[in-house]
Amino acid sequence: MDHKAAAADRFEAVAAELEQISRWMYDNPELSLEEFATSARLAGFLEQQGFEVEYPAFGVETAFAARAGSQGPEVVVCAEYDALPGVGHACGHNLIATAALGAGVALLPLAGELGFRLTILGTPAEETRGGKIDLIDAGAFSGAAAALMVHPTPDDLVDPAELAIRQIDVTFHGKESHAAMAPELGINALDAFVQAYVNVSTLRQAMLPTDLVHGIITHGGDAPNIIPVMTRSSWYVRAATADRLAVLYDKVAACFEAAALATGCTCEIEPAGHPFDDLVSHPLLVDLFAANCEALGRPMPRRAAGPPLAGGSTDMGNVSHVVPSIQPHMGIDPGTAVNHQPEFAAHTLTGDGLRMMRDGALAMAGTIIDLAAGDRWSELRTEEE
Repeated sequence: MDHKAAAADRFEAVAAELEQISRWMYDNPELSLEEFATSARLAGFLEQQGFEVEYPAFGVETAFAARAGSQGPEVVVCAEYDALPGVGHACGHNLIATAALGAGVALLPLAGELGFRLTILGTPAEETRGGKIDLIDAGAFSGAAAALMVHPTPDDLVDPAELAIRQIDVTFHGKESHAAMAPELGINALDAFVQAYVNVSTLRQAMLPTDLVHGIITHGGDAPNIIPVMTRSSWYVRAATADRLAVLYDKVAACFEAAALATGCTCEIEPAGHPFDDLVSHPLLVDLFAANCEALGRPMPRRAAGPPLAGGSTDMGNVSHVVPSIQPHMGIDPGTAVNHQPEFAAHTLTGDGLRMMRDGALAMAGTIIDLAAGDRWSELRTEEE
């Protein structure tokens, strides 16, 4: 039996419905941990296809786990579906989710036949707190042999670099006073933020190419004629590895603390969500996925040797440190647009986006078929195991 041809036929049988779901997600974006309608629709689709669905799952209201197969190694396919403020599905999570659903439908009858367990895992809040980390802590990946997902980007890359990240909120506290009559009696928390921003900018000359720091001010004061008593800002600090991130984070924190000292303010640095780890792509999964893409007429380039280029971050990085994982980038040819732009979101609905969904679903399905049919599970284990 040609398992991959049969899997492709099963995908094609639901392709039109997956396209409808992707468009519906585009038209109805839901932010992190607010994905109630989206998670319900995705879980309901999988239940209709014959999966045993747990929803909600693992103590997270908008997570779900759709399972098939009763014995053998477990493979987890991750579905993301939270949107971004203002720009909706500009990171393409509508395609990530529907590719995961498509892989699940393609593989459903093969779980029992080839002797593996399949879980399509709905993972909320990737854009903010890192929902996969909550799911790791709740045991969602315990004992899994492998975890896979795909991510739309402008260009193909089978083994992308994803940076470790810490998300923090920084608050400076000062003292109010009349800005015209008695500014000397105030302690200006906006000055503290401005000085912190300058400090971070000064630090950049000593940063590595993969060190990234970016922030926005979320509260800058209450009125121009009142010395600002409080300012709040949100920052992302990224680096190539968790070890490098620890070094960079201490330098960035010193920028905030020095600004507080210089202006007489006090400073609070609070985590926002979980720290994300860098992504470690498993070599066997990379090879199998690339071969399956080649068979689909989509050759996948690999990252050049040497230090990684600067990139984004994902909570799939944390998964990759506990389970053999991949998260290939799959291009949708959006012209000059990039992720997190509204033009990128619109391009997910084009033929390029639909091809990415199909290729991603079938390449993930083919990779899992290769693992099971070839009994290659032992090759996923590390020497330490």
